[in-house]
Amino acid sequence: MSAVDTDVVVIGGGAMGSAAAWQLAARGREVTLLERFEPGHRHGASHGASRNFNVAYAEPAHVAMLVESHLAWRELEAETGVPVLDQVGLVNHGGDGAIDDEVHAALASVGVPGEFLPAEEARRRWPGIRFETRVLHLPTAGRLHADAAVRALQQAAVARGANVRHRTPVRGIRVEGPDRVRIETDADTITARRVVVTVGGWTAKLLGGLVPLPPLVVTQEQPAHFALRAASAAGEDAAAWPGFNHRPGPGDDWWYSGVYGMLTPGEGVKAGWHGVGPIVDADLRDYAPEPVQFAALRRYAREWLPGVDSEVATPISCTYTTTPDQVFVLDSAGPITVGAGFSGHGFKFTPAVGRILADLVDDRPAPGVFSLRRFAAA
Repeated sequence: MSAVDTDVVVIGGGAMGSAAAWQLAARGREVTLLERFEPGHRHGASHGASRNFNVAYAEPAHVAMLVESHLAWRELEAETGVPVLDQVGLVNHGGDGAIDDEVHAALASVGVPGEFLPAEEARRRWPGIRFETRVLHLPTAGRLHADAAVRALQQAAVARGANVRHRTPVRGIRVEGPDRVRIETDADTITARRVVVTVGGWTAKLLGGLVPLPPLVVTQEQPAHFALRAASAAGEDAAAWPGFNHRPGPGDDWWYSGVYGMLTPGEGVKAGWHGVGPIVDADLRDYAPEPVQFAALRRYAREWLPGVDSEVATPISCTYTTTPDQVFVLDSAGPITVGAGFSGHGFKFTPAVGRILADLVDDRPAPGVFSLRRFAAA
């Protein structure tokens, strides 16, 4: 076997790649993590101060990953001393609510608590949000600090022996054998036995022809932070603002999708449409909100978030990379392992995703729901 420079190269230093590097280094693997941008950059999908730790899932593989990720987020906090997860709770409401019964039953089966509340009780508890239907309250859900999480994952990976290199774009990958891959960067060439690719909106550009990827649609999403009203500013706490998922009802035909949101301390209440932004090339984004969708989001805030000022809004720009079924890909093709298509709902699962990617490098299969084969069959 030809000599290689390192055992595993992870390309992409956002949340998923950083978690994979952490997990691989913990197993004693020699790991180099390559990230094309500077620390804390705003060009992908892992930046910002808030993500919902949304536990409202019913599919067994996702529920198992939620339980695992909750424990692993706390492990990361203990290992690094960096606070990441704040369990402020989450409320689901709107629509016919049938999915909430499935979610409640699935979570109860693994010991995750939840309670149904009438709309009037929910309005009393959380006056910053308007409720008109039954509410599923999930008290152990919460809010993740995205920027802090990525920093902590990289800190933990380095402490376990990983080499993290920022400002190192990868220009090409060449498979030279079952245990040898050549990675070309602007600065040098690296050879490795295995490569993990977690580059979000750049996945198809980097892996085209190397891995049988499904169609991946990259969109520029544009949530916003809405300023708290003066009467609400003093209530910037867990009791006043849980995270929320709001499904449209029969009269909401002007909505673009369901709405998600949460309080971002110091920035206001974050709210956004889900996965309906304009399709973009990740290298050619304008970072500007699409004006019609932004106006509709402000209307949503005006009608459904009485605790915010809908006229004082700061747009945010990020990317979604979405698969045809909106379920992410975690799989390998030869010596290349890929994590992609997190479709705007992957961040909460980050530690479990890192573990699965490390398992794939160790030739252990991932759950079939995440495989590339499902698209070939379709």
